[in-house]
Amino acid sequence: MKIAFVVQRYGQDVLGGAELLCRLVAERLGAAGHDVAVYTTCAKDYITWKNEFSAGETILNGVKVKRFKVERTRDIDSFNKHSDWIFSHDHTEKDEWEWLERQGPCVPDLLEALEREENDHDLFIFVTYLYYTTYWGLKRIKGKKALVPTAHDEPPLYLGIMKELFSLPHGFMFNTESERKLLGRLFSFEGKFQDIAGVGVEIPESLDRASFCRKYDLTSPFILYAGRIEPGKGCQELVDYFLRSSPMNPDLSLVLIGKLLMDLPVHPKIKYIGFLSPEEKNVAMASADVTIHPSHLESLCMAALESLAVKTPILVQEAANPLKDHCLRGQCGLFYSNAEEFEAALRLLLGDSRLSRILGEKGFAYVQENYAWPRVIGKYERLFRHLTAARKPE
Repeated sequence: MKIAFVVQRYGQDVLGGAELLCRLVAERLGAAGHDVAVYTTCAKDYITWKNEFSAGETILNGVKVKRFKVERTRDIDSFNKHSDWIFSHDHTEKDEWEWLERQGPCVPDLLEALEREENDHDLFIFVTYLYYTTYWGLKRIKGKKALVPTAHDEPPLYLGIMKELFSLPHGFMFNTESERKLLGRLFSFEGKFQDIAGVGVEIPESLDRASFCRKYDLTSPFILYAGRIEPGKGCQELVDYFLRSSPMNPDLSLVLIGKLLMDLPVHPKIKYIGFLSPEEKNVAMASADVTIHPSHLESLCMAALESLAVKTPILVQEAANPLKDHCLRGQCGLFYSNAEEFEAALRLLLGDSRLSRILGEKGFAYVQENYAWPRVIGKYERLFRHLTAARKPE
């Protein structure tokens, strides 16, 4: 089949859970024999939407990538002020369209290409509900289209224009049952195809923990955070909770990997070791006693699944319902909502090796059952069969 994805950013070095999900699924579908294209922008950074990639068509890991220039960069401070206003005041639909324009990325050329080239594809899959490319792109495509919302409970979901947006796709691929229930309370999916797919996780075959720890001068026990290191991901709260608990766990270190977007305190037990390759990230997770996932807003959290794939238990922020659901459904980790619970959960996980081993083993089984690639791709194949078998709109 000829499948087209539409996503706001795309690339090997583009950071972001939704963008990574899109790339991994697109590449797997391409490897399965489908003709896959991705319509995206020249932006790498979601804060500014600055054009950094060249416009035009390229091939990345077997997938055709069509890039279009963003019309204008974003002033994040001005956008945040507008967001604060629109989420706290009565406003019109025109105000919401202006919010979406400021949110971006504003790429009229991409929308024109979708309209012009629609008949070249059997089905369009839009990734992430939140952006200009999805709202206006869904309105341009008249044929079969699906949405991977990657949504969590946040103010934009409650804008009036979102009712229209969620009425447009013919099918939905959710990341978790928690996300499906959240959206089901806000929008009607009657008569629409629905499934929970998430993203596949590789199960590493060999992990040289000893060499990795020597290379980065790491000693047990340590807990690990992997991802964008910024307050919006809960990292400031994580650092605060760790420092508060440190006197009770003087031998414990907090290790962080990923892109550093905030200042970290100078502390002998807080170690930032940079941005690692996927292979080294797997070893880092396998070497950790626990991985920490402090974000309050997640729709899936691939880092948590990657941790479970190497049998390392997870400790997550309870406010993120999908993360809490992983712990409960997989019986593979604990959750906290404040500093006292964070400290108590760490004490339990670090002090009971049998419990940690059981949680790790159950997490491994949970990932194999729910997030193995053949299972995920099989769900997308069912989506394709369902939508293309249905009668096309008049």
